[in-house]
Amino acid sequence: MRQQATLKTTVSIDGVGLHSGHPVRALFHPAPVDHGLVFLRSDHADHRVPAQLESASTFDYATTLKRGEVSIGTVEHVLAAAAGLGLDNCLIEIDGPEVPIVDGSALPFVRLFHAAGFERQDAIVRPIELDQAVEVVRDDRRVLYEPDGHGLTITYEIDFPHPIVGRQEMTFTLRPDEFAARIAPARTFGFAAEVAQLRSRGLARGGSLHNAVVLDDTGILSGPLRFRDEFVRHKVLDLIGDLMLLGRPLQGHIHARKAGHALHIEFARALNAASLNPAVESADDAEADRFRASGRTQA
Repeated sequence: MRQQATLKTTVSIDGVGLHSGHPVRALFHPAPVDHGLVFLRSDHADHRVPAQLESASTFDYATTLKRGEVSIGTVEHVLAAAAGLGLDNCLIEIDGPEVPIVDGSALPFVRLFHAAGFERQDAIVRPIELDQAVEVVRDDRRVLYEPDGHGLTITYEIDFPHPIVGRQEMTFTLRPDEFAARIAPARTFGFAAEVAQLRSRGLARGGSLHNAVVLDDTGILSGPLRFRDEFVRHKVLDLIGDLMLLGRPLQGHIHARKAGHALHIEFARALNAASLNPAVESADDAEADRFRASGRTQA
């Protein structure tokens, strides 16, 4: 267990929304204990949208949160950066409908959070750790949770009928340094043949060769890959970000195959339902009491 963390100072970043194409600025403010991650739409009378499963709205090529009539799109990359570095409490002020896509990865947010610095707070993080398996299956797509008391490990498999992508599999254990080096730089990707269709649906209007890995029928249009298996690494990134909507870190081993945002959220909801078992909560509270009684602190 560790102490909760927020930022030491406010930092900001500018960009465009991947799907809306709107220019947007995001400011990241320190927040108090147990605040969680909350988006504030400054262009909508400071309307707040918490990064929680109850806010999860649509999952069409990105994860969108909504509270009332106000939404925040493409939240998964910044949430992944927060999860990967252990940022628990932050007010994220946005002056537009979507988090800036920046370069299509979580790396700009990781660098921004490091620049702000982290402040440990006088409260502990209570991770979710279940004692039973949880699985969601849709045709040949699946996500499975298995208990494992050694942090969060993700095994992800993708399979695309493309010569550059094909079948890729990765197993990754979440640690801040490893996340920053191996997962955060992996960019979102898409196929040139789908662009016209996506834009006709109001999507990908801010997409470019500078903020995504774009593939044609035989190769890559947007320059060299950052990793040979950058595609599956980005899927791991997306899953980490979507699981942040649980509101607490998860401990266990997740096996995902050919999943996406919609299945990630369905899986997170199944995990959340399982975590409401009183026996699970009481065991977690007992561990928290032992932590407080010992007087330990962790950086």
